[in-house]
Amino acid sequence: MSAAERGAVADRELSRLFSDFSDFSRVILAVSGGPDSTALLWLAARWRATQSDGPMLVAATIDHRLRREAKKEAAAVAKLARKLQIPHYTLAWSGAKPKTGLQEAARSARYSLLLGLARKVGADAIATAHTRDDQAETILHRIGRGSGIGGLAGIRRRRERDGIVLLRPLLGVAKARLISTLGKARLAFADDPSNRDPRFLRARLRQLAPGLEREGIDAAKLALLARRLDRANEAIEAAAADAWKRALNGSSVTLEFEASRYFALPAEIALRLLARAIDDKGHEGPAELGKLEVLYEALVKAKTAREPLKRTLAGAAVTLAGSHISVDAAPPRRKPRRRSLPEAAAKI
Repeated sequence: MSAAERGAVADRELSRLFSDFSDFSRVILAVSGGPDSTALLWLAARWRATQSDGPMLVAATIDHRLRREAKKEAAAVAKLARKLQIPHYTLAWSGAKPKTGLQEAARSARYSLLLGLARKVGADAIATAHTRDDQAETILHRIGRGSGIGGLAGIRRRRERDGIVLLRPLLGVAKARLISTLGKARLAFADDPSNRDPRFLRARLRQLAPGLEREGIDAAKLALLARRLDRANEAIEAAAADAWKRALNGSSVTLEFEASRYFALPAEIALRLLARAIDDKGHEGPAELGKLEVLYEALVKAKTAREPLKRTLAGAAVTLAGSHISVDAAPPRRKPRRRSLPEAAAKI
């Protein structure tokens, strides 16, 4: 990492980093008290001070009730927010905590609490302190999961969730620069030991980083890959949307594609059309990419053999018959009938 990539964020960079904020009337800053989010609070406040007209900033800290130090860390954020003249809220994740999938559950709870606060205070955007390092870890994580192009495009700088826009203004900034920024400003920050706990995947990925960097696979390269794949994904999505309009026939009950036109599409476009149709008619959530690929290959094989095919996926029924492919809702799965004790015994 060069000296420039370790240096503090300069004031002249703030207008570029926070350019998206001007689209909103009130922005919540998610601030845990760690280095990244503390830098977000500090830099956003400095940017807002230079604006004659701009959004109101509100800081929020989530106490996950997982560590004793969390209450003290939230109080430290509140103190800094007061110094910066930014309103602050501490939100608690109460109730029982799961024994498995703790980080995923905590993330879900965190966003739920932030979205609830946004509606309460009339905020139309929430900013989180994801960095270039987080982007790199996300790409590695999704490679391991076998994600497709959309997943490998990584974290988006801006996207919508439940009617609220999520902003990641520091997504292109190295974590080292944020730590340098806090050092220059003489601002303290919290250290969460779970970030180094090898029980968690992201901590294990961080441990891999030095070895990957020696091979030239550093955070900057992975973030560049994400940007390029995001660009490609946008182009493919635009092509898929156009193909959807041209290839689709049918009623509100059944979606129907003309088979010859469907199979003439590039495989990636055809897969996305199939996913859209299944998401539209199914009742079991989005179809997994791997299962979509298996279904598409089965359709191609049936078409080549000139045989009919009917499969179900994610609560949708997909049928190839003659010159058309139809997609409609599959019947709900039947729950197994409970047998009485004598009936069950008779089967043994």
